[in-house]
Amino acid sequence: MASITFKNNPVTLLGDEVKVGDQAPEFTVLKNDLSPFHLKDSAEKVKIISVVPSLDTGVCDAQTRKFNEEASKLNNAEVLTISVDLPFAQKRWCGDSGLEEVITLSDHRDLSFGKAYGVAIEEMRLLARAVFVIDTNDKVTYVEYVSEATNHPDYDAAINAAKKAE
Repeated sequence: MASITFKNNPVTLLGDEVKVGDQAPEFTVLKNDLSPFHLKDSAEKVKIISVVPSLDTGVCDAQTRKFNEEASKLNNAEVLTISVDLPFAQKRWCGDSGLEEVITLSDHRDLSFGKAYGVAIEEMRLLARAVFVIDTNDKVTYVEYVSEATNHPDYDAAINAAKKAE
C-alpha cells in the first residue's frame, strides 16, 4: 500500500492500492446536481482522475486549474476531479473559477471512490492527493499516489500518459 503523509504526519489509507495494468475499479460519486456518476459514464474516453483533499485549498485549486488547462489540448479525454467536498461547494467553486473542462465530483456520501482506489484517509475522512489515467478500455495506464498530500502531483507525467492512452 502507498505510504502517504499529510503535513508530514503518516495517515492510514482505506481500500486497495490501484496499479498500472489493473482494470479500473467501478465507483459511484455525486455530480454537482446530486445525481450519481459512475466510471462507466465516461465510456470510450480516456480519463484523468485528479484526486484532491479539498478544492478550497491552494494546491488543490492549482491542481484542478492545471488539469483544466491541459484537458482542452486533449482529443478524447476528460478530467474528473474528485474530492469529498459537498457537491454544492464544488458547484460554487466551479462557478467562481470559471473552469469548464474539468468535471468535479463528490465522494462525500460513502467514500465509494476513495475506498475503491485506496485514497480514503481514515483519520480525516478526506481523499489523499493522487492521479490516475484510465484508457478507453478502462485499464489503468498511470498511477501517482502523491507521498505528501500537500505537494503537487507530476502534471507532465500524467498528461503524457493521457496522450499515450488516447
